[in-house]
Amino acid sequence: MRLNKQDGARRQCISVTNNEVGADEQKALREQGLRPGDPKWEQWGICDYITKPRVQAAITGKTPDGQPIKGDYKFTDEFPMSDGLAENAEFFTLTYETPLAVSYQTAFARIAPLLWLRAGSVGRCIEKLPDTGWDMADAYGLLVELDKATDFLKATRKVSTLRIAYIVTDDERRFQALARRLPVGVEAIRLYESYLTNFAFANGDDT
Repeated sequence: MRLNKQDGARRQCISVTNNEVGADEQKALREQGLRPGDPKWEQWGICDYITKPRVQAAITGKTPDGQPIKGDYKFTDEFPMSDGLAENAEFFTLTYETPLAVSYQTAFARIAPLLWLRAGSVGRCIEKLPDTGWDMADAYGLLVELDKATDFLKATRKVSTLRIAYIVTDDERRFQALARRLPVGVEAIRLYESYLTNFAFANGDDT
């Protein structure tokens, strides 16, 4: 974030961490009858208690209780930490989803951030299955109902920043036919073939 401030670039960072609670804290929490997954347990995890507040503080220039951060950034460029940084941050909780839930699209809301990340982590995130059968964000589009493909393809030609078109289908021929009709430079990805293939590979399933 500081390098972006120095030269006006648009660097991105993906940081992944668990939400582990320290050993001493775990003992005290268990004595209260709490277990991992309980909100009162998770609030003391390294992600929720340390990582998120630090990222938010760097951007806003304020402590979690709303006070300006004291001190200055030093060396190359010097400025008050309380000025914050002109950046954005998104926080997502990753989960494990079964192939069945993915195939039947009951897990879409939890997979949605991964589609957004794959498309470059810019613009709007499509957070739920569209009632219209398709949706178009800044960097990617999502086609769920193939009978709405004509409208979807028309929309792809109107978004100059489009990078990816996610197409939900088990029919490889129809997928390829639609992929050929996309604007030049737009990558077609079939859902949920990629996700399920990765799941099978991770579990040693070669069937």
